[in-house]
Amino acid sequence: MRVVISAGGTGGHINPALAIIDKIKKEDKSSEFLYIGTSDRMEKDIIPSKNIPYVSIEMQGLKRSLSLKNVNAIIKYIKGINKCKKEIKKFNPDIVIGTGGYVTAPVIYAAKKCGYKTLVHEQNSILGLSNKILLKYTDTLCTSFESMKINNVHYVYTGNPTSESAREKKAYDKSSFNLSKSKKLVLIVMGSLGSSTVNEVLKKSLMKFENKSYEVAIVTGKNYYEDFKKLEKSKNVFIFPYIDDLPRLMKVTDVFVSRAGASTLSEIMATKTPSILIPSPYVTENHQYKNAMDLVNKNAAVLLEEKDLSNERLINEIDNLINDSNKILDIKDNLDKLCKKNSTTLIYNEILKLVNKK
Repeated sequence: MRVVISAGGTGGHINPALAIIDKIKKEDKSSEFLYIGTSDRMEKDIIPSKNIPYVSIEMQGLKRSLSLKNVNAIIKYIKGINKCKKEIKKFNPDIVIGTGGYVTAPVIYAAKKCGYKTLVHEQNSILGLSNKILLKYTDTLCTSFESMKINNVHYVYTGNPTSESAREKKAYDKSSFNLSKSKKLVLIVMGSLGSSTVNEVLKKSLMKFENKSYEVAIVTGKNYYEDFKKLEKSKNVFIFPYIDDLPRLMKVTDVFVSRAGASTLSEIMATKTPSILIPSPYVTENHQYKNAMDLVNKNAAVLLEEKDLSNERLINEIDNLINDSNKILDIKDNLDKLCKKNSTTLIYNEILKLVNKK
């Protein structure tokens, strides 16, 4: 099978693409790939490092308000379409796949205009702007949330492909992070780059965990690690700039505190980790809040909005959850019911259906 795949900007888009690539490689040893991404976002380094052929296009996101910058964005978009048409025709794939980020818009559009089958995966509980635009050029839309209903397109509830890979990962040994095997663990993560607002609250909390029976591991994001290192903290607080393969640590975590990005929620479901979600209010259409509420309404997570966040409120929420064994069990049970355990298999089956229609 020959596959063009595109995703960009964040791990939340790139990791599902990588999960799909891994599944196709597993099922079809002769498969070949071409990845189309941006020239200046994180995928330009991640994808070539995995020996996946990579083509870059210059892209720029559209401003929501009237702006002269949008003129430049449209020019880049048109140039991107032309380059994508050339690269896609040269590669001649069996299917073209997009998993999000504005770079997918010219890729999927160009593929459809050139007569190729297209599949798009949406990670969030509402459609992103690029995927909204791409609906008329999409043969199959795969959704991560069962609550998503879309008109005028063939869509299938598959879950997020990162959840299947998270389920299969082996749990970390806590001692490899100098954490106690006998104490409960609270893991606080605000994304690979961190969150300035939440990190300011966390800085004020470092000494307030001093008399707690549990340990706290805080992943600051690389941008904020040096600031945290300078601060006094209690002995049961551990600071990390970044943890690779986070679901492996989530599997031995008692309470997880995080944003509510789609891939993070899929990992929470896959690892059955009780969580306190602090949705970012700075994202398009407040989609993280809507993602979080999909779990909260099913008693599968606890919500703490950023506008209500303080170090006292955060610690109270952690204490209330970690000490309520019945609630912990209920959340774990509900997360297990929500998780699609074979997401990549379901997506692969949809890919095969489209390829076989050629």
